[in-house]
Parts: sequence; structure tokens; C-alpha cells
Amino acid sequence: MGGLLQEVALAGDDIPWLEGQREKGRELFLAQGLPTAKTEAWKYTRPRDLMTEDFILTGTDEDESHEEEHCNYHQGECRCGHHHESQKALSFPSYEIRFENGIMQAIDFELPKGVTIKPLIEAIYEEDAVKSYLGKEIDMAHYPFAALNTAYMEEGVYIAVERDVSLTKPIAIINHTHACRQNLMAHLRNLIILERGAQATIIENFNYSGNEKSRYFNNIVNEIYIGRGACLRHYKLQDEAYKAVHIALSRVKVRENGFYESFCLQKGANLARNESKISLKEEQAEAFVNAAYMINGWATVDTTTDIEHLSAHSKSHQLVKGVVGGNAKGVFQGKIHIAPNAVKTEGSQLHKALLLSDEAEIDCKPELEIYADDVKCSHGAASGELDKEQLFYMRSRGIGEEEAKQILIDAYLTEVINTISNEDVKNWFSDSANINTGEEKC
Repeated sequence: MGGLLQEVALAGDDIPWLEGQREKGRELFLAQGLPTAKTEAWKYTRPRDLMTEDFILTGTDEDESHEEEHCNYHQGECRCGHHHESQKALSFPSYEIRFENGIMQAIDFELPKGVTIKPLIEAIYEEDAVKSYLGKEIDMAHYPFAALNTAYMEEGVYIAVERDVSLTKPIAIINHTHACRQNLMAHLRNLIILERGAQATIIENFNYSGNEKSRYFNNIVNEIYIGRGACLRHYKLQDEAYKAVHIALSRVKVRENGFYESFCLQKGANLARNESKISLKEEQAEAFVNAAYMINGWATVDTTTDIEHLSAHSKSHQLVKGVVGGNAKGVFQGKIHIAPNAVKTEGSQLHKALLLSDEAEIDCKPELEIYADDVKCSHGAASGELDKEQLFYMRSRGIGEEEAKQILIDAYLTEVINTISNEDVKNWFSDSANINTGEEKC
């Protein structure tokens, strides 16, 4: 049976509360359907490429027969002629969790005391805390792809860091797709819990090998809980295949004195949306949510944020920069909500974009929703083209046109790359974007 909603057997069907969540996800996805032009939250980013009936859920019997017909990856080679060796993800030490075509691979590293990492379905059976957190903060009636993800909730990772434990190495979640495998569909659900005073860095990396024009669909939901005084730095590189669809939602809850830093660089996919819904639940909670995107061709890349200041003395900051060429379209939707009791709150938001062609497009919708006095809030948006005088100056000194353009683009993106507080990670993103950021400025 094809299509986005299929009848499949999933692990954990003997757990009533889990099956109840899955059934609710199915019902709410059917009730909403795919977003259309009339769906306000998706008016600039319409998922046309998903309106088909040919997607194959990864890990099912249909996927296995599809693999036998088209790909011998597990035998070390593929009939398509491509080698499916995953890209080297990081240039520095990390705890690496690997997914291949949406299936979690075995974990073969030792963890410090107080840190638990295991497959989500295993944690559902073994960890009492999972039931208290999983799905509790996601309003599936307003997130159709989260509802679809919940309907298939099985694959993913559970990460828990106990009270006052600090990880010295990042946790890297590597999602690799063998992109010769046409029309695969994967739904990953990650549950991340930091208890009081815990500190961790988590990196998500989405990459592919094989045909760059292959078509597949990755649908990801992260549920993140940051306890009092805890700190999470969350970084993501999305570099999917040219015809891929990538939809991701991070639902984040931050408690008193908690700190959440995130950065996302989007480079690939035909249609991509990276969305964050962040609740600063208690006093002194902070969130720094920055992003960049570099797109060309006919791609549509969407960065959507919704930050709720629900208590006094909370802070948020957003800086998003885009570089758009060809017939591509960049979308930014950013909302800051200040609750009535959230006095002494600070929230800022800024989006800038470079348009490299006459056909490139930017749709920008910044919002402030303020219900409290004595707050400091700002938002802004700007777009433009490369400075012709600077290009002329460099070309007059013997620099070629393409090289001069790249120098200006590098300089433009350096500001947002430098918001990354972890220097190893910052340098990795700079390499991924082919940017020389110069000396560390943090």
C-alpha cells in the first residue's frame, strides 16, 4: 500500500499508551491532510512533492523487496554503481549515533556515568521516564507532519543526561541516505532530556550518497527537555539530495536558568523546512536560535521559529541569513510571543538574505506578539544583492568575478557562523559551507 499513510506492523504494538499515541497521530494527520495554500503556517512552502502515492516506508517488507531489487548495499556494493560509504561527519571526537536509510545502527561506544543513549523503541520498553515525556508537548492538531511522524513512531534515539553531568564530547546523530534508493520515507523521533544542571552538545547531520537527483522523504521530530540550570547546544547540517524532501520539527522546553543554543545550516533538498517551537517556561530561561541557508536551482528552503516567553526575565535571540540563487526560494517565518506575566523579557529577531539572480525569491514573515509591559523586543528583515562597487573594486585588482562573489558571500555568512560557541563545531560548519571565518571571535 503506497502513500504517506500506510498500514504497517510496528514494534511496540503491545504497549497500549504507545498505540494510543500512534492512532491519535493517524487520526489527526487524516483530519488535516497535507498543508495547502490556505494553511497559513505553510502559505509560502507548499509540499507539492509529497502529493503522490509512491513512497515506501523504510524498514517494511515493501522496502526490503525494493532493496533486493535495486540495492545490494548490505553486501558491500550496489547495482546502481554507487558506493554507499557514509560521509565522514566530524573532524573531532564525538559519540556517534548512525542511521542508515532511517534505521538506527548498533551503538559501539562507552558512555560516561549518568548518560543513557539507546534506540527509542528500546527506551519505551525499558525507561519509565519515556512515557512522561514522549509526545507531551507537541500539539499535533497544528503540526500535520508531527502527527504523521507519531503515526509511525518507532525509529529514533533516546538521550538522557542526569543531574549535573557534563559531556566533554558532542553526541553526533548521523543520518545517511543511500540516495539511489528511490522514494524511501523515514520518520525519526528523538527524545532528549537534560536534567537539572546537565550540559551537552548534540549535532545532527543529514547527508546522502548516490544519485544527487534521487527522491526520498525524511520527516524528523525532536522533543527536547532542558531542566533547571541545564545547557544544551544543538547544531544541525542539512545536506540532502537534490530532489529530497526534508521536514523537521524541534519542540523545546526550557526551565529556570536553562540555556538552549541552536544553529542550523541548510544546503540541500528540493523542499526543506526546519521548524523550532521553543517554550521558555520559567524565569531566566534563554534561547539563541540562529540559522543559515545556501540554495540554488529550484529548491525551497524554509526556516520557521516560534519562541514563547512564558515567564519573566527570559531572553531570546535569532539571526538568520540566506544566500539564494537560480530559481530557488528562501522562506523565513519567525514569531516571538511574550505572555502577560513575562516582564523584563528580551527578544530579538533578524533575517537577512542575498539574492544572486533575478529569479531568486525570498518570503519573510517576522512577528512580535506582546502582552506584557517593560520588555525589550525587536525584529527586522532585509534583502539585497551583492555590492557591485565591492565586486568592481576586487575585479580591478585582478580577482576573477566568481572568486570575488564567493569572497563577498563568505564575508556575509561569517557573522552568523560565528554565533556558534563551540569552536570545533564552528570550524566544521565553516568547512561545510566552504567559508573562511577568520579568527575566533567568541
